[in-house]
Amino acid sequence: MPEHLVLLAPGAGAPSTSPWMQAWARRLRALGPVVTLDYPYALAGRRRPDPLPRLIDAHREALAAARAAHPALPVVLAGKSMGSRVGCHVVAEGGAEAADVRALVCLGYPLVGATGKVRDEVLLALRAPVLFVQGTRDRLCPLDRLAAVRARMTARSALHVVEAGDHSLEVTKGWLRAAGRSQGDVDEAVRRAVERFVVALGGA
Repeated sequence: MPEHLVLLAPGAGAPSTSPWMQAWARRLRALGPVVTLDYPYALAGRRRPDPLPRLIDAHREALAAARAAHPALPVVLAGKSMGSRVGCHVVAEGGAEAADVRALVCLGYPLVGATGKVRDEVLLALRAPVLFVQGTRDRLCPLDRLAAVRARMTARSALHVVEAGDHSLEVTKGWLRAAGRSQGDVDEAVRRAVERFVVALGGA
């Protein structure tokens, strides 16, 4: 498989140095070099995320820097929760930094906001292919609501479901015991799904 540059963005609650982010950075290296980023509020030690335009600007800046370091590689934008949503905005808004992004990988997309509103506008504006990786226990992205949005999307999309998974794709111990599997097995299945998705795009 040809190498890809992966830019991996964190969720709102933890920085790129968190165990979850570091573990997924290691897994995604199967695609090629992985670069992580942190948003300004996290770098400043604040807990409250920056306004969306500032998050988008920071994500775009990180993408430009990553591309400068790996100019020959096609780009995959991956992200956890908020990081995946901001990546979608970067691609949907276009610009030189986002040109030719091969794919988006959303690990726990936060489809439903705090008010209960379905945040689908950016998904409907996308043109780049996107893979959603969603747990069945993720209250921020009920699968029936996601299915309704995907049916209206112009961009090619795919879904990998993590049975009994939560917003961080962590599976209940009871399900793991019943299935005779480990969390590592679940994570490896996600990694393989991401790889298959990117490989299937070919030159798209």
